[in-house]
Amino acid sequence: MSATGGTKAIVAALGANLAIAAAKFVAFAFSGSSSMLAEGVHSVADSGNQALLLLGGKKAQRKASEEHPFGYGRERYIYGFLVSIVLFTIGGVFALYEGYEKIKEPHELDNWFWPVGVLVFAVIAEGFSFRTAIKESNELRGKQSWGSFIRTAKAPELPVVLLEDFGALVGLVLALGGVGLTLLTGDGIWDGIGTMCIGALLVLIALVLAAETKSLLLGEAAGPDQVAKIRAAAVDGETVISVIHMRTLHLGPEELLVAAKIAVRHDDTATQVARAIDEAEIRIRTAVPIARVIYLEPDIYSEAAAAAGEDPKATPGGLG
Repeated sequence: MSATGGTKAIVAALGANLAIAAAKFVAFAFSGSSSMLAEGVHSVADSGNQALLLLGGKKAQRKASEEHPFGYGRERYIYGFLVSIVLFTIGGVFALYEGYEKIKEPHELDNWFWPVGVLVFAVIAEGFSFRTAIKESNELRGKQSWGSFIRTAKAPELPVVLLEDFGALVGLVLALGGVGLTLLTGDGIWDGIGTMCIGALLVLIALVLAAETKSLLLGEAAGPDQVAKIRAAAVDGETVISVIHMRTLHLGPEELLVAAKIAVRHDDTATQVARAIDEAEIRIRTAVPIARVIYLEPDIYSEAAAAAGEDPKATPGGLG
């Protein structure tokens, strides 16, 4: 993912949510709508989400140290995980609690035009933020479905903002439904039901994002296209005959570790092998620029084993 694109989407979402949060709390103060209170807390949580994502992106830019020789790229995964678990859950649980209380003790809305007006304004502002996130994501998504993009994205920011904005828009529709039914029926229980629906939605989004960011924290390999490019780039057909096996790992959204055992001919000199490894690293970085940490281990290529369809490795040991 482009770090610039992700930052642009985060800043757009942060600006929209701060304005929306202030408007929602004003509407709650004048109307007493629990949907407005839940939506206000939702927008505050969303603003905290974006602040955490920006902080994670800043910390991830630190240079590698002796204590962390592979750098701090995974800071972005950690902050993405915090966003998905802590703030979404807080917003969701609060909304469920507030909705339950409103259902227990329903009351009519005062100054109904405040919540309705704020919700319409919020839909417009969230729509702008969502449009920005979609535009930035489309540059990377290609022909993938949205579900596939969210599952396979190696950078957490855009999936988080996409689901956050989508959840916000759906939540606003639920809040409008709750307020509208309360006005039509005169029964405040509908406002509480709308609030509980908002809470359930937030918790569901939290669970989806938690699963995705947990996978990134555990360590994900490069995508199939990148793996194919790395394998093709490693082989020159002269000194490097084939890739025996390979492991890849994302150290961060834009930094990839590549460890591979490569097959070389038994009569190659150490100088030839060393030169071939250097050239292979250059080709790999050219083919996949984010492959910044590369370890290539040479092993002897066996023509007899290769002809028999076996592993063309003649010596034991190595990467596995």
